[in-house]
Amino acid sequence: QVQLVESGGGSVQAGGSLRLSCAASRLSDSVYWMGWFRQGPGKEREGVAAIYSGGGIPYVADSVNGRFTISQGAAKNTVYLEMNSLRPEDTAMYYCAADRDLRPWVRSSPENIGSWGQGTQVTVSS
Repeated sequence: QVQLVESGGGSVQAGGSLRLSCAASRLSDSVYWMGWFRQGPGKEREGVAAIYSGGGIPYVADSVNGRFTISQGAAKNTVYLEMNSLRPEDTAMYYCAADRDLRPWVRSSPENIGSWGQGTQVTVSS
């Protein structure tokens, strides 16, 4: 079974930056999408960003485009989410996810995601 372990997160003031990391193990597929969803208080879980292990242009949601950057490590099993110019509305639990398909991120359909991390809290104060 795939294991996803997140690190990073925390509390920051508006305008600040944070970096999240996610390391995957026991991946059975050689190629896959890996990235982040988030769920704010009283909100549904939404796709934030994803990157393909085989390369190419990452997916970044419109709500964070230009502020968040997703990248992967040299070993391809670790992804990073660099979050800049954070806003109070970015406050959420951030979950690492992995799947063969990009569509769950684009459609914000987390029910179709194959593997999840435990989540890490990001809190942005005004």
